[in-house]
Amino acid sequence: MLTNFENNLIKMKTLTETNFNFKNQTKFYKGKVRDVYSIGEDILIMIASDRISAFDVVLPKGIPYKGQVLNQIASKFLDATADIIPNWKTSSPDPMVTVGHRCEPFPVEMIVRGYLTGSSWRNYKKGARAICGVQIAENMKEHQKFDSPILTPTTKATEGEHDEDISREEIMKQGLVSKEDYLILEKISLALFKRGSEIAAAKGLILVDTKYEFGKKDGKIYLIDEIHTPDSSRYFYTDKYQTNFDNGEAQKQLSKEFVREWLMENGFQGQEGQEVPEMNDEIISLVSERYIELYEIITGDKFIKAKSDDIQNRITENLKNFIK
Repeated sequence: MLTNFENNLIKMKTLTETNFNFKNQTKFYKGKVRDVYSIGEDILIMIASDRISAFDVVLPKGIPYKGQVLNQIASKFLDATADIIPNWKTSSPDPMVTVGHRCEPFPVEMIVRGYLTGSSWRNYKKGARAICGVQIAENMKEHQKFDSPILTPTTKATEGEHDEDISREEIMKQGLVSKEDYLILEKISLALFKRGSEIAAAKGLILVDTKYEFGKKDGKIYLIDEIHTPDSSRYFYTDKYQTNFDNGEAQKQLSKEFVREWLMENGFQGQEGQEVPEMNDEIISLVSERYIELYEIITGDKFIKAKSDDIQNRITENLKNFIK
């Protein structure tokens, strides 16, 4: 039985598609979650939609307020890490929109893992003892902390393809990133993870793992896209972690890992021939609540729901001054 809150939540409109035509617009790119509009050659308008993806597949239904949560968490963390590395953001004129510099992205994503969990644990259970060329100790348990965070990069998938694990040696061998730049990306990624972990710890959370994306503009490296959101990161609760770990119990996760787990329970892992199960109102409501919960905990702010009766018109109005 749905609560009144859940019923109201499901009635909220979601933004799963955009079709803007901005002044001086030159390009449009639709990612799994974000719609990106290029203005001229130097500016991007990035709209965080309410789409949700798992196993590199966009699920059929949107999640109320998800785009707002992603955009506002990323905006806060971009500001909170700007002393470590410059980032692409210049403004956030709408709760679901960030405007900033257009950078040439590196074709790899930098994933930092502090714990053996998620896909790394699933592969470890199958017998793998190395991730992206990084050796993993024997006899580890699910959700166990690594002695120090490890870097496990992936290729950045183009549309219709999957991200693939890749080692630092292979990245350099293929010339995807120069050795000089890659060593900088490693250093910055670990510094960002350290900062994110410190911020999370102050809020009673553990930053378990996360991904970072970088690009270049005028020869300078920038942090791009999102940072430390529930789409790009995984969080555990600090106070429950050790007890759950000692008892071999599941950790409550503030991330979309529980969506992946729900999909797996319903026979879907993104493999060929598998059908995406339909998300019912209860799971949609649960996902939305979990995203909002993470926002409030990690930021320390009350989540203020933006008007959602006509999201596209709201975004247009909020962008008017920028477009001028």
